[in-house]
Amino acid sequence: MINNRSLLIVGGLAAVAWLASNTLYVVDETERAVKLRFGEVIEENIQPGLHAKVPITQTIRKFDTRVLTLDTEPSRYLTLEQKAVIVDSYVQWQVVNPTRYYEATSGDELMAIRLIQPRVDESLRNEFGRLDLQQIIAERRDDLMTGPAEDLDELMREELGVSILDIRVKRIDLPEDVSAAVYERMRSERERQAREWRAQGQEEAERIRANADRRRQVLLAQAQARSETLRGEGDAEAAGIFSEAYGEDQEFFSFWRSLNAYRESFEGDGNMLVLDPSSEFFQYLKSPTPTEE
Repeated sequence: MINNRSLLIVGGLAAVAWLASNTLYVVDETERAVKLRFGEVIEENIQPGLHAKVPITQTIRKFDTRVLTLDTEPSRYLTLEQKAVIVDSYVQWQVVNPTRYYEATSGDELMAIRLIQPRVDESLRNEFGRLDLQQIIAERRDDLMTGPAEDLDELMREELGVSILDIRVKRIDLPEDVSAAVYERMRSERERQAREWRAQGQEEAERIRANADRRRQVLLAQAQARSETLRGEGDAEAAGIFSEAYGEDQEFFSFWRSLNAYRESFEGDGNMLVLDPSSEFFQYLKSPTPTEE
């Protein structure tokens, strides 16, 4: 009797445990879920937490709603001028509509990737096809991918229930047959710019040099004029002093001038003068006072 009662209790507990495990379910913080009845969605976008369902007839499909990364293979695209570039990129995407995502992919992430990748490839092909090579090189990569990411996000939300958060270009390479021509063109362009800058620098140098020469001539002319003025004033002042001195003591002035004449005449070696000894030139050598006639 006791054994039968124990079996009934154990069986009841097992039934309760089975019922609880098939009735209650938990949706994690990183997930969203949909409730199905015989494969048909009857409840959409179930939020994180503890929920209940009807056993057997109802099933739950959970989807990871974290940001996922699709790393694509490098692809070859043609630019506006029909030049090839090799683009290596990756895509960040996220499930935002679980019901649409389940209906489009049956919740299979690999199938979602197979559907997203061709769309990304087409979007990048169109974007690079409208730009020439110079624009692709000059533009920032983030700005280059803004348009394709926004357009593809709108399309994928509608078709797959996923959001395209970002498309990033890791590397843009040129095929070997194009690289040489592009590098040569870039080198020629830089050389042209260098020649223009050198010509501008030479022109500026000539202008500065001409201005400096002009200012030099003006300054020299002004200095020459000033020196002539000062020299004339000095000569006039000296003449005035000589005249004043001569007027005060004519005899001393005559004596002073004779001494200066002697010093200048006999200065240096090998000087020779042929003069009459009775000449007035030697009057102060003969006597401290000149001979009066």
